[in-house]
Amino acid sequence: MSSGIYSGFSDVAKQAMMQPQESMLEVKSKKNKLYIGIPKEVSFQENRIPLTPLSVALLVNNGHDVILESNAGQAANFSDKDYSEQGARIVYDTKSVYHDADIIIKIAPPVMPEIELMKPGQILISALQLATLKAECLHALMAKKITALSFEHLRDEGNTLSVVRAMSEIVGATSILIAAEYLSNVFDGKGLMLGGITGVPPTEIVILGAGTVGEYAARTAISLGAEVKVFDPSIYKLRRLQNNIGSRVFTSVVQPIVLEKAITTCDVAIGAMRAEDGRSPCIISEATVSRMKRDSVIIDVSIDQGGCFETSEVTNHTHPVFRKHDVIHYCVPNIASRVARTATYALTNIFAPILLDIGDQGGIKNVIWQKSGVRNAVYIYHGHLTNKHIGERFTIPCKDLDLLIVSHR
Repeated sequence: MSSGIYSGFSDVAKQAMMQPQESMLEVKSKKNKLYIGIPKEVSFQENRIPLTPLSVALLVNNGHDVILESNAGQAANFSDKDYSEQGARIVYDTKSVYHDADIIIKIAPPVMPEIELMKPGQILISALQLATLKAECLHALMAKKITALSFEHLRDEGNTLSVVRAMSEIVGATSILIAAEYLSNVFDGKGLMLGGITGVPPTEIVILGAGTVGEYAARTAISLGAEVKVFDPSIYKLRRLQNNIGSRVFTSVVQPIVLEKAITTCDVAIGAMRAEDGRSPCIISEATVSRMKRDSVIIDVSIDQGGCFETSEVTNHTHPVFRKHDVIHYCVPNIASRVARTATYALTNIFAPILLDIGDQGGIKNVIWQKSGVRNAVYIYHGHLTNKHIGERFTIPCKDLDLLIVSHR
């Protein structure tokens, strides 16, 4: 079927949905009681949890049940007692969470043992992580008629990717604080204070990428008194960064000679170049890294997409750094888990209102229909794949979400 006819059907479906206003209001008034399950994360060094105890209290006060696996919040320093005092029901085996809940909300994408525990027709809210997505997990979710939302694709009223933005703000600011640690003597660094004081030249920081990570890294570095240079191929992004920060900062498009000079003379280099799909651009060669100052620090935030530096290799929170050409490399993909409690507060601000909406609007179907930002996050609906990028990648037929919602009403 041609895409023109396909989108035509979609338009007809939308019009059909918009016709009977009375029945829409009637559906909306039927408040659902939700059974929300939060399992303990099994993903390596994933310390975040989707909801704080106070958000659990908000959901419970609105008539919903929250089932929490024991110690699920421990890595973010939230105890079982914190949750139980706010009305959560604590269970001691993973199976109970999946058996009793209608909605499973978690951070990392589900792995096969978790999918096997899921009930048919359950709702899943989690990360998708396209780069590591396995076909067997996708088929297993579809076979169980799951409705799955990837929180990386949730958009707010301003059409911003809300979770990505929040995590990027955290990662940008934290990357500078990590750099400060590895510049100091504590971790066998050069013994520099990030920034500078009167009469002492400031440390030089080069940031590759003028997105949200780059912006918040620049903000933090400037506030600590460092000299900042930001490189990005996009003039628009550089201008936006300049305006958002509100102070003049060295910006440049990616010109090899200028960039190489900046990299070889800086104290810290932050890699924050992102790719829409696939690998991040690797723009700093090993030869350039070998000419960097001794004991300088590279923090490759883009390592989850392959990294911006040719010398980057994935590390973890247990062994976060390695040295190459006498340069300290920090290449941990999940920097937000380093400040898991702050990250949890940021996530709960996004997830709690969506869960309340699902209850108030009479189910996820109505929320998906009414809120384009939530609709954007759906990749499986009642077992049907609705994300065309995933469909193309795994050669799985993809269905139009609007038509599916109408047919399931």
